[in-house]
Amino acid sequence: MKAIAAALLISASLFAKTEVVALPGKSPIVSFRLVFRTGAASDPAGKPGTAWLTASMLSRGGTREYTYKQMVDAMFPLAASISAQVDKEMITISGETHVDNLDAYYKLLSTAILDPGWREDDLTRLRDDTVNFLRISLRGNNDEELAKEVLYNEIYSGHPYGFHNAGTVSSIQALTIADLKKFYRENFTQANLILGIAGGYPQGFVERVRKDFEKLPEGPATKLKLPAPKPIAETQVTMIEKQTRSVAYSIGFPIDVKRGHPDYPALLLAQSYLGQHRSGGRLYERLRQSRGLNYGDYAYIEYFPRGMFQFEPDPNLARQQQIFQIWIRPVEPFTAHFALRLTMFELDRFVMEGLTQSNFEESRNYLSKSVNLLTKTKDAELGYAIDSLVYGIPNYNSYLKTALAKLTRDDVNQAIRKHIRNGRVSIVIVASGCEALKEKLLGEAPSPMTYNSAKPDEILTEDKLVELLKLGYKPGNFKIIPVERVFE
Repeated sequence: MKAIAAALLISASLFAKTEVVALPGKSPIVSFRLVFRTGAASDPAGKPGTAWLTASMLSRGGTREYTYKQMVDAMFPLAASISAQVDKEMITISGETHVDNLDAYYKLLSTAILDPGWREDDLTRLRDDTVNFLRISLRGNNDEELAKEVLYNEIYSGHPYGFHNAGTVSSIQALTIADLKKFYRENFTQANLILGIAGGYPQGFVERVRKDFEKLPEGPATKLKLPAPKPIAETQVTMIEKQTRSVAYSIGFPIDVKRGHPDYPALLLAQSYLGQHRSGGRLYERLRQSRGLNYGDYAYIEYFPRGMFQFEPDPNLARQQQIFQIWIRPVEPFTAHFALRLTMFELDRFVMEGLTQSNFEESRNYLSKSVNLLTKTKDAELGYAIDSLVYGIPNYNSYLKTALAKLTRDDVNQAIRKHIRNGRVSIVIVASGCEALKEKLLGEAPSPMTYNSAKPDEILTEDKLVELLKLGYKPGNFKIIPVERVFE
């Protein structure tokens, strides 16, 4: 806490342009997080993917002095690399190295950002990589992420958040070096930069880095004024027609809660109770454990990409606007109607009844301990310290633990009633045979469940209620999109 406070004090008092978060320590590993407060939401009109390709050119392209191959060859003996993460309002260039290799690695890292090569062959390679990511890795091989990302696109349609961070295939294929250079000049500025450095770096190193990055233009800082997302007057259902053996659901709506909001800790606890990522929760218990319907049943109040690959979210995805989201996958097609009904049944109970005292105490105890996992490495601690600076809150661990200690069950249930709803949601479904599933959802016919093993009477009795649940969806609020058109 003292180190982070000192870092933020340095940032405010000494460096008028670039903000600095420095976490000195004894670790021989030095971590860098160079966060620019800009991103995909600042893509030029009609050119989604500009921020993504620009960051790719910096992290996985050559410099004016070194080709991409020479950069890779130089980093190989250092056991190091340079990575980029692009989100709506943040671009993060990161990497780490052993302190013995600090000078050699820092030269490569700083040059990649300050003196990029802008070669056409790098653009061609990275453009192809991005198209393959959208069409194959995301659209073809990852129903979980596909449903989640389409949900965001639907909720934020016509909004600066309304495209995948990587853009669209047609836009990516049309972007030029001139487009990327222009975005770089206007957005990679001292005023947008937060320099994050952690580990056992030598005395004076932070000042050296700050001085080097004065080569960037001074500013101005990106001031992103976002409109509110369009209200969801009635439940909207977007179905992605895809040859797949299971059904994936993503269900959500916008919320006005982010870190620093008075209700954030209460809503985070409520989300944890409902569906903590990879750790269970009410949805997991009722859908998977009690009925064996599927694998994962989780809820989120912050953007959490790449969830199928990790247990904790990445830092440096700070956003002005967030959504509440439920993810249900994979569901066998013959139970898909019942699974959606059960999910909405549980969401309704969550909103109407909230948490019991024991639910509240168990969830608070879990969160108070699990928050430590988010900053278990120095690099993650650095990332969360940068996010706390952006959100204007103290160290995230102490911020959350202090708030949790003061929370009551009534606080949590009031936050649920205020911010969560059981209707007027956006639903994205990835499935094969969408037309038939659509007719089932609209027909409101019973969807009885059968099991391969005996179930408790409590479950069977509840099933009788769930199989008759009226969803109330309207034909005009459905659309079916072939998967080949998504992200194109």
